[in-house]
Amino acid sequence: MSIWVCGEVLIDVLPEQATVGGGPANTAKALALLGENVEFVGGISRDEYGRRATKELEEAGVGLRHVHKSDKPTCTATVTLGLDGSASYEFSIEDTATFDFGDWLPDAYRYKPSLLYIGTLATIIKPGSDALMKWAKGLSELAPIIFDPNIRPAVLSDRKLYVREVEEWVGLSSIVKVSDEDLEWLYPNELPEEIARRWISDSNLLVVITKGADGISAISNEGLVEVPGVEVDVIDTVGAGDTVGAILAQGVSTEGLINLRGKVLENLLRCAAVAAAITCSRAGANPPTKQELRAALKKLEK
Repeated sequence: MSIWVCGEVLIDVLPEQATVGGGPANTAKALALLGENVEFVGGISRDEYGRRATKELEEAGVGLRHVHKSDKPTCTATVTLGLDGSASYEFSIEDTATFDFGDWLPDAYRYKPSLLYIGTLATIIKPGSDALMKWAKGLSELAPIIFDPNIRPAVLSDRKLYVREVEEWVGLSSIVKVSDEDLEWLYPNELPEEIARRWISDSNLLVVITKGADGISAISNEGLVEVPGVEVDVIDTVGAGDTVGAILAQGVSTEGLINLRGKVLENLLRCAAVAAAITCSRAGANPPTKQELRAALKKLEK
């Protein structure tokens, strides 16, 4: 059985270079580097950028048997970096292979994934997002879903519509991984923990909130678990949240969803904070390998 990561792989056009990116692709790559059996589910162009994306995912160890190849172009995202290393994006989306979701989506009943990780733009850009929602509803009967909204206001500026789309995915998920900045944009002037508790209601949903240098919080019907951030010299924050998502997916795979509570959850969040810090210390979405993360965790324990 494998972890499925579904969404977009695109090209991030940074100030000095173009790199393979897209939140789901970054998460898939991070999982593979951690030693997990992961399959990417998404559209990839046959153009030069698509070939580059294919090569990079394959070299990281990501499985591509559920990829849909297309002659449509690859989506690009022009990245602007703030003084603190934070990133903003401008996307070229229309009629690209990147968001060409439809009847080709793999049969979960046939392949039996252990987990679906899905998010970012693929879950809001129609008509592909409608096909994904229908597909994910069937898959949710077989495996847990981790949803990462990874809000991109430049693509969908209608806040009310964005909230409706996000909340539909929240209702389908076992874990939601979201940043405090995402929540601030979706629900201005509301406290992140209050939003999480509203999402949870009487369900078993686990909401994990990333807060940059301030660490990570997790809220469930059993209460709040928090870990501090890890101090690091930040090059940029590209891929940091995606790295946290990979650690969460690995935790579900190794510990089991039902066991992500208390000390087990706290240890997982601490691991995620360390992994994200490593990613922030490098240019672009460059997550740690299993060996690098293990060494960093040992160093932190001393």
